[in-house]
Amino acid sequence: MDAEAQESFREFVANRSSTLLRTAVLLSGGDRHAGEDLLQNALIKAAGRWHRIDEPEAYVRQVLYRQQVSRWRLKWPRRELSVAEPPETPAAPDASGAAELRLVMRGALARLTARQRTVLVLRYFEDLPEAEVARILGCSVGTVRSATHRSLARLRALAPELAALGPAAAEQRPSRDYSPVEVRQ
Repeated sequence: MDAEAQESFREFVANRSSTLLRTAVLLSGGDRHAGEDLLQNALIKAAGRWHRIDEPEAYVRQVLYRQQVSRWRLKWPRRELSVAEPPETPAAPDASGAAELRLVMRGALARLTARQRTVLVLRYFEDLPEAEVARILGCSVGTVRSATHRSLARLRALAPELAALGPAAAEQRPSRDYSPVEVRQ
């Protein structure tokens, strides 16, 4: 938008915005905030096409009407309910236990061998059956079972703090990232 068009748009907004706001407030059922939003959106659309608009007020009014009709057609009305006092929100559960468990688990997994990590991730994070893990790793089901058992034992030995964190933090756990802690202890 060039300087002349900007000045013309500013004059239009300064001269006609109060009248258009009254219309927008009436269209929105008397809600001044919704009316202001409606008018602002209409003016934004008008600003983008300002150089092509012959009758600016008629154009903005038409945009106001169409936007309000679009709001009526929404499946769920987006209205806020004004109340004297805000409702009390429940305190968020303390996620520090889950965060601590995540850090301990990452450190413990990093100290395992690549094969041990792979077996645990495939079995417990990906939740694959032993036969599928055996197929992926190219070994027998018995090898997967023994590798899983040894990997869990090594994980417990490397990070004994997991046993203390596991059951309490498992209740707060948002995802399945830490299943090896809970399995067959």
